[in-house]
Amino acid sequence: MARFTKSQCRPCPARTRCTTTADSARTVCSPPRELRDLQLRVRAEQQTPDWKTRYAVRSGVEDTINEFAPGHGHGMRHCRYRGHPKAHLQHVLTAIAVNIEHLSSQPDTEDVSSPRPPTAFQTFLDQNEIPRSKSWRTLGS
Repeated sequence: MARFTKSQCRPCPARTRCTTTADSARTVCSPPRELRDLQLRVRAEQQTPDWKTRYAVRSGVEDTINEFAPGHGHGMRHCRYRGHPKAHLQHVLTAIAVNIEHLSSQPDTEDVSSPRPPTAFQTFLDQNEIPRSKSWRTLGS
């Protein structure tokens, strides 16, 4: 641990970037050697493609869990119902609602498929200028 006095901190040109304390002095601590070595090894491992691939899965899961937290409008920290079956039902219905929300916010694709070509019967109706309903299900109602 290194402790700097006021007289050492005040004239320092990097003082504005330092942490300010009530007495305008600074104390700097460094972790024990074993912990520092562990940090360096883990940070180096985090740069490998294998670690990044594994973390991508975790990141997606954490993002999904965060989606249900308060502040996003889903309020999953507190259950409205008592009992495991009712609580489970609330969780399932909320998950369905979130999925619908995500799907509805997806941008429309630009390559919209062209409509199906008319059937022979529809072509016959059109050629003979016989009006046809937009949906065949509405006939007879």
